[in-house]
This record gives sequence, C-alpha cells and structure tokens, in this order.
Amino acid sequence: MKLLVRHLGTQAYEPMWHAMQHFTQERASNTCDEIWCLQHQPVFTQGQAGKAEHLLNPGNIPVVQVDRGGQITYHGPGQLVCYLLLDLRRLGFGARELVTRIENALISLLKLYNVDAQSKADAPGVYVKDAKIAALGLRIRRACSFHGLSLNIDMDLSPFSAINPCGYQGLTITQLKALNPEATLQTVEKQLTTELIKQLNYHSVTHVTVPYSYD
Repeated sequence: MKLLVRHLGTQAYEPMWHAMQHFTQERASNTCDEIWCLQHQPVFTQGQAGKAEHLLNPGNIPVVQVDRGGQITYHGPGQLVCYLLLDLRRLGFGARELVTRIENALISLLKLYNVDAQSKADAPGVYVKDAKIAALGLRIRRACSFHGLSLNIDMDLSPFSAINPCGYQGLTITQLKALNPEATLQTVEKQLTTELIKQLNYHSVTHVTVPYSYD
C-alpha cells in the first residue's frame, strides 16, 4: 500500500484542521493515505466530548472547538503532531486497532531513547509511569480517519497547567527531552514516521514538504 508523508514545519492550527476535513470529505476509494507531521503555534483544542470546566485559565492562548474525540489538550512549538489521514476499510482494521497501533509506534519510538512507556486501557495516549507524554484524538468519517497524535519533545509545558489535560485533574505532563537530552524534534519526526509506517504496514512511501492544497 502507498503512503504520502508531508513534513510541514510549524503551522497555524485552524488551516490544518480545515485541510484535514476537506481531504477526508473529498477523498475517493483510490486516494493515497497521508500522514502530516508538523508543529503548531500555541493553541488549546477542545474535543467533541469536552467540558468547559477543564479549561481553567487559557490566558491569551486561543481555544478551538474541534471535531475529534477526547477532551482538551495543548499544542505548541516543540511538540510533534502527526495527523493520520487513513482509509481504515482498505487497511482492514477499525478505530480501536488504529489507536493500539499508534500507541505501539510511540512506545517503540520511545524505546530508542531508553524510555519505558506504556498505554492505558481506559485513557488513550502514552505514559511514562503516571506522566503523559503523548496524546491521541481521532475522528472517523466514512471509515476514514483524521486528526491523530501529539508527542511532547522539547516544549514549554507551562500551558498544560491552564487546563485539566485530556479531562484529568492534576495529570502530570512530561516530555522526551527531560527523559533523554539527546532527543531532537527533527530526528524524532523521522523515527516516529518510520515506526508508524511499520505498524500500519505501508510498503511504498513518499516524503514531501508541500502542504495539501484545496484552493
């Protein structure tokens, strides 16, 4: 199966979100799956099940209500975001299996940095002991996924104190740089892409730096 990976640098949140929606709405049965790797300018995103009480003190960081699952999270520079625009029918598995494969890719990536990470059955994402290092939030439309994962690498974690991350009061947030100082976002992006490709069983992969355009 073929996959296109877009490496997009730093992007504003809302244009990327609307591009994902358009891509998913317009894709056909023969449309190549894509993964978009990027960082976002500072933003809080509130999922469909999000509750207002989990937004404590956002300050001047914008809050965007979005159409993924899950509660509220933060995106900002130094955090790797990967959006997975996949045809699950063609891949041959459902949403729960996709979550497991994403979590396994993240756990394998972290092992490369001698970080022992785990998933939790009742709380999607990846954790180091009880601290969350990666978040997941997906939307499935017509058996196709969009949104995806965020992995904290080398960022300012203080905005997480302005929310109950993923709806959990007092949840500790960590990042890879604190656990292995040798980690760099550019290297981790390449390695995580490789782990995702393995987990999702793609055999033909093209890498580009051009954003998806629908104008």
